[in-house]
Amino acid sequence: MKNTQRQLSSSFMKLCKQLSSDSNGEDKNRDLAAVFACMDANRDGRISAEELKKSFNTLGEQLSDEEAEAAVKLSDLDGDGMLDFEEFAQLIRVGDEFTEEEKKSKIMEAFRMYISEGEDCITPRSLKMMLMKLGESRTTDDCVVMIKAFDLNADGVLSFDEFALMMMR
Repeated sequence: MKNTQRQLSSSFMKLCKQLSSDSNGEDKNRDLAAVFACMDANRDGRISAEELKKSFNTLGEQLSDEEAEAAVKLSDLDGDGMLDFEEFAQLIRVGDEFTEEEKKSKIMEAFRMYISEGEDCITPRSLKMMLMKLGESRTTDDCVVMIKAFDLNADGVLSFDEFALMMMR
């Protein structure tokens, strides 16, 4: 669920950055309102899990039904099964509440979860083991492909720097 929240926050922040390159606090709120309005397809003032999923598809990112429902449930404070603007804004601002040092520390903490004892990088085997712990079954070949997408020096593993870049995307 934290990965879904991180993915949502990251994707929406990218969209907000695309909408405005120089964002002060007022611009960010305006951008956030614009993103919310785009996602609120039926204009009822709330975003459903289905609207969230369709918006991700529009952004070129995949979000499963389960992930969309989990994201809505995660931030739905009033229990109506939808996100109003304030709930949506809270979901998006999750990444903004940490200093750079705290963000780096959180990324290091996540990185350590994916490496095997005695190693200093994420290997296909260690990635497969962590995904299994998270309830997602992947083959080693799948993990090789996943790593290749962010393996900048083509050594077949993810260093902390490569992992950090992936997490910041």
